[in-house]
Amino acid sequence: MASFRKRGDKWEYRISYKDPFTQKYKTRSKGSFNTKKEAQLAAAEMERLLREGFELTDESLKSYLEIWLQEYKKGAISKNTFELHKQNIKKHIIPYFKEILLKDVNPTIYQKFINHLAEQGYSKRTVEIIHSTMNNAMEKAVTLNKIEKNPCAGVTIKGIQKEQEIKFIESKDISLFLQTAYQYGYIYWIFFKVLIETGMRKGEAAALQWTDIDLKEGTIRINKSLDFKEAAKNPDKMFGNTKTYNSKRTITISQSLINDLYFHKKWQNQNKLKINDLYKHHLNLVLCREDGDYMPKSTLFNAFSRILKQANLPSLPIHSLRHTHAVLLLEAGADMKYVQERLGHGSIQITADVYAHISKKIEKDTMAKFEDHMKKIF
Repeated sequence: MASFRKRGDKWEYRISYKDPFTQKYKTRSKGSFNTKKEAQLAAAEMERLLREGFELTDESLKSYLEIWLQEYKKGAISKNTFELHKQNIKKHIIPYFKEILLKDVNPTIYQKFINHLAEQGYSKRTVEIIHSTMNNAMEKAVTLNKIEKNPCAGVTIKGIQKEQEIKFIESKDISLFLQTAYQYGYIYWIFFKVLIETGMRKGEAAALQWTDIDLKEGTIRINKSLDFKEAAKNPDKMFGNTKTYNSKRTITISQSLINDLYFHKKWQNQNKLKINDLYKHHLNLVLCREDGDYMPKSTLFNAFSRILKQANLPSLPIHSLRHTHAVLLLEAGADMKYVQERLGHGSIQITADVYAHISKKIEKDTMAKFEDHMKKIF
């Protein structure tokens, strides 16, 4: 029940309500209204919020973000994504908002924060990544009835537009790369061939177990990722979550890769017979060392770099094999939606942004071929 009083030339409301947890009565008041009518309208809105369960506490944004990270994100997302959120909060969000209360963050204040990031010279993509952390946290705050509306909704993202340079192995060089990889070492050849044919992330490929592959149906189920750092320290915790929820997926594979994996399984079985109890049977890994142990990241990096050098190909990161797969799909005529689902991107916008200029290049090449064909006809 609200009561009103005039203090000087301003009006104030006072609301008495029962706390649902303690069942004790509390009061909430606010003043500085020019008229009694304004105070009545504000009191009615406050009573509505209290009825709907909004906490309306003086919790700081900093305190809320710390709780959001630990209680709602830790263990629910990949370690890399968790660390990215953590760094965004520590390096960008808290230094700007300082001790502001959660309830005081509004769309105007938040837009100024986004503009501030752009003025610091960050790329639009970097600003988008920082925004995704804050937006995700504020969406949760709405769900938890800590705030009524998400102040990040409808913001205009600014920043320097940098064209993403996608590095990949050209189609004409893939055969040379794989031949060189085979000469360098069979286990590297099969690892890199799987990456090229599936577009998996290296951690997803390194975590593949035979139970994830159905050779009869020609499918691979991607449901985890190898945590290379954890594997070195604590092998019992080597398997972690995929990068995002959307990264969990089942993909089809070519007959060529099915044949390769059948051969690979026989090759592994021979190793198991050779070294017997020394083989790490419990891991059941598909792409591993000869003793069944996981492939260390540094070993993969070094091998990939040396193979490229031996093949006289440009230096590239291993992640370029994921891009190589995407380019092959686009060259084969696959649409962006299919590429998105196969790569496990969270949205088609991410896929379109990353591969936009590749898609345009393919479109131009296709049109050039069409024009040549039409010239012959005419």
